[in-house]
Amino acid sequence: MSFLGNPPAPTAADEPTIENDGWFPDIDLAKLRATARLDGTVTPDRLRYSALTAIASMNRELARYKAAQLALGFLKLDDVPGESVGGTRVQVIHYLRAVYSYVQADLIERYRDFDATGAGDTFDGSFLARLLAGDDLKAAARYANVAAALSTKGYGAVTPIPRAAEVQAEMARAGSVE
Repeated sequence: MSFLGNPPAPTAADEPTIENDGWFPDIDLAKLRATARLDGTVTPDRLRYSALTAIASMNRELARYKAAQLALGFLKLDDVPGESVGGTRVQVIHYLRAVYSYVQADLIERYRDFDATGAGDTFDGSFLARLLAGDDLKAAARYANVAAALSTKGYGAVTPIPRAAEVQAEMARAGSVE
């Protein structure tokens, strides 16, 4: 029996690199999983299928560019002249980002990406602060509820805590709740 909220992420052996067409770079699924912060709720098969779809889509979108570069004698994307950052050609970085972003967009439909780490603390702190400011129980609870919900938009326990103006704006947008 496990008390973990999410299954552990698969090992690199469970997710072999996807060989691309030889011109565009191969996609290392373990690196994709780490970069995209995907945990074990996304199965290796689901990640592979999503990555294959992303690769096919990006390769199709860039087919003219590839043909033009091949005509100039560049045998792979990494051979095309351009700036490098961290030892990697910028165009390769952009290609990988496009594939990774496609995968994340595809998976977000099925696997919500949020962190509720500080939501309870945000609720407690906001509730007490509003009571001390003179709000009644109902108003303090409503404010704290909105603050806690907004805190799940970011990652971690402190950084995503919303400011009072953000909470008040959201409460005004949502209107009266009776």
